[in-house]
Amino acid sequence: MSVSLQKGQKVPLAKPGGGALSRVRMGLGWDAVVRKGLLRRARPQSIDLDASCLLFDASGNLVDAVWFRQLRSKDGAVRHTGDNLTGAGEGDDESITVDLVALPVNVAQLVFTVNSFTGQDFSQIANAFCRLVDETTGRELARYDLSGSGPHTAQIMAKVSRDGRGWSMTAIGATATGRTFQHLLPAVTAHL
Repeated sequence: MSVSLQKGQKVPLAKPGGGALSRVRMGLGWDAVVRKGLLRRARPQSIDLDASCLLFDASGNLVDAVWFRQLRSKDGAVRHTGDNLTGAGEGDDESITVDLVALPVNVAQLVFTVNSFTGQDFSQIANAFCRLVDETTGRELARYDLSGSGPHTAQIMAKVSRDGRGWSMTAIGATATGRTFQHLLPAVTAHL
């Protein structure tokens, strides 16, 4: 059973029967709000949201970043499935897989962000979500609803942190402004 996370909520990343997760996938999905044009006809629009995964060490220094211009981390433990330019289709529009076991020991936190590369704000986005999936079983572990009208063009979705001998996920849900993860770094570091 998936946990529907609220802003600030933290959940341990463990398998239901016990034991640590080894591979997870953060999925991002969204739809463009349908606008009425001339003669009240629905006018489709394309919105290019981009998922990114930022890897930080224990001191809060950015170690690496996985995004649409770098689809894999330098160590290969984090991989982006590719850029979806429209949000069309059902389910996850972009995904980032993480091999938690293969992450270097200096990586203490992973922060997942989403930004509107095309610059539309979230008032033009519907049904936006991020979800964490156990990649070995396909089971959804947690889901966080990102929808929410507003003038922001980005959100800091969640962070996955080393928690003792395992990992935990915290829903952040902080709004920000920026077209790429680089624009979001000052806002992200406040949540480390």
